[in-house]
Amino acid sequence: MSRLRATLIALTLVATTAPPAQAAAPATAPAITIDGDRSQPVFSYADAVREHVYVESPIDSDADGRLDRVRVDIIRPKESGPSLKVPVIIDESPYYDNSGRGNEAERKVYDASGNPVKFPLFYDNYFVPRGYAVLNVDMLGTTKSDGCPDTGGQADVLGGKAVIDWLNGRAKAYRADGSPAEATWATGKAAMIGKSYDGTLANAVAATGVEGLETIVPISAISSWYRYQRSNGVVYNYDYASWLANVVDTDPDARCAAVRARMDAEDGDDTGNYNPFWRLRDYEKDVANVKASVFAVHTVNDLNVKPDNFSAWWQALGRRGVPRKIWVGQYQHVDPFDFEGRRDVWVDTLHRWFDHWLLGVRNGITREPVADVQVGPTQWITERDWPARGALRMPLRPAADGRLGLLPARRGTTAAFADVRMPETEMVADVGTAKPGRVAFTTGALPRDLRLSGTPVVDLRVALDRPTANLTALLVDFGDATRVDWRRGQGIRTLTEEDCHGDSSAQDDGCYRKVATNLATRPLEIVARGWIDVQNRDSLSSPSPLPAGEYGRVAWDTLPQDYVFRKGHRLGLVLAGTDATYSGETATGATVTVDLAASKVTVPFVLSAPLTEVPADATRWYGPQEVELPTPENAFY
Repeated sequence: MSRLRATLIALTLVATTAPPAQAAAPATAPAITIDGDRSQPVFSYADAVREHVYVESPIDSDADGRLDRVRVDIIRPKESGPSLKVPVIIDESPYYDNSGRGNEAERKVYDASGNPVKFPLFYDNYFVPRGYAVLNVDMLGTTKSDGCPDTGGQADVLGGKAVIDWLNGRAKAYRADGSPAEATWATGKAAMIGKSYDGTLANAVAATGVEGLETIVPISAISSWYRYQRSNGVVYNYDYASWLANVVDTDPDARCAAVRARMDAEDGDDTGNYNPFWRLRDYEKDVANVKASVFAVHTVNDLNVKPDNFSAWWQALGRRGVPRKIWVGQYQHVDPFDFEGRRDVWVDTLHRWFDHWLLGVRNGITREPVADVQVGPTQWITERDWPARGALRMPLRPAADGRLGLLPARRGTTAAFADVRMPETEMVADVGTAKPGRVAFTTGALPRDLRLSGTPVVDLRVALDRPTANLTALLVDFGDATRVDWRRGQGIRTLTEEDCHGDSSAQDDGCYRKVATNLATRPLEIVARGWIDVQNRDSLSSPSPLPAGEYGRVAWDTLPQDYVFRKGHRLGLVLAGTDATYSGETATGATVTVDLAASKVTVPFVLSAPLTEVPADATRWYGPQEVELPTPENAFY
């Protein structure tokens, strides 16, 4: 039993069994208080210690001849010190002096001595009174840290790891005057949390296996930078790594220009292949090192950090037996603090998660359902895992007459289209009419609701008249419905009314504006998407052109989803060339011929009873003639 836990138990016993005092008792030593399976706000937020240190990293990313130092802004209970050690919650970010953090884009504010007086987000307001320290860490190359941003590379990772090492006495830190700084107030147990790049850093540091990192809470986070900027050889954006490094670095451009030039030279944009540059930035390959528990949050409509980043990471963690919990939402790139109707649930769940992993509180959170899943604008369910256990992988097969059903097409039937750049709105419009840049297939009206939970797999047999082509597959729900409008405002709108979570000071309150879900009624929704460069069908690192006129198998995963197709709607499959909405690729112009008899899309459905038939329309169904889908707002932070 740890010394801290023994102290907590002893204090609890004293509080619950001691008789009423007959005389003034001597003052007791300050302690973290657990009541009702939760830590209690017994420490003064206004009186908390606010300080900063510079932790020495093991890397010299800006090549100035000295090891980079990481700026760490700290807020902790005034009582913390050698006699009261506290655990730590870390949000490491590159965004503190540019885009800010959270829905209200908060930035740090400093006093005349350079110490922070305002910490973004509610973590400090809520958790410091409950006996935690909160650290806002400037990623190397950003805000007040040394070095150059490395967009997922070693500088990004080793700076955060050094902070964990310092908390455990394995790294050095210095105050502004150059004097040594020791974390005598820390238990050594730490959590990392954050959204987007911040959560990515949590994944990255956990993948080093650093001792002392007990849990991470990655929100909308990257697990593989290749997945973030590539899909099976298809490039989303060119020179993105150097662009992002420049965005988060507010110093003069020339200072880190050499680092950005190196990234451009090594990223392999000309091929789209997985190479050493991307392998270095692939945390999935190091999942065996992860010792921290993981509470992941992601949204299935996040087309910035696309959801294959969480699904692949989640499954890999499960195979390693890592303790896990997950929330899966329907929004775009949104923090769970801003899921409508879930704010109080989120704060309390996070509180209990940290209490369990950092304070050792036996509150039962690891025995509860693993997954919270949003299955409609206002509907959430809990499940034992994600994707839903027992989902049946059902193959749907295209036919020459445009139907999509359970039976394969006749042998020898084909469909053809050209690899041209086409936006998704054109791909899904007027699906019953032949278009040179796509082919489309639809079921009849569905006989009952069908919930997709997991990752559809597209499996085609194709022939090309050129060495390669970019392929797009879209799974579409045709039917009028009111859905989360994740394309507008990330799916939320900010209200004027506030609610508060935590204590406040004159400079930093714990109050934030409420949000509401954006809804839209439209005749269709694109549910799942997937892309591949045909020459990468067998390998992401060693492309193999498909000989002209020869058929070859091309199979790939779409992005994962959790979505309910409603009774009476139609399910559609669209096959096309280069997706102009999400890809920066130039189309090859190749003619793609699909062997329909040997092609299918396999969809994981949660079924209460076997589905033995998918009805077909007696005549060709055309669908909406024109489709208007707002271009999603691609906030990357």
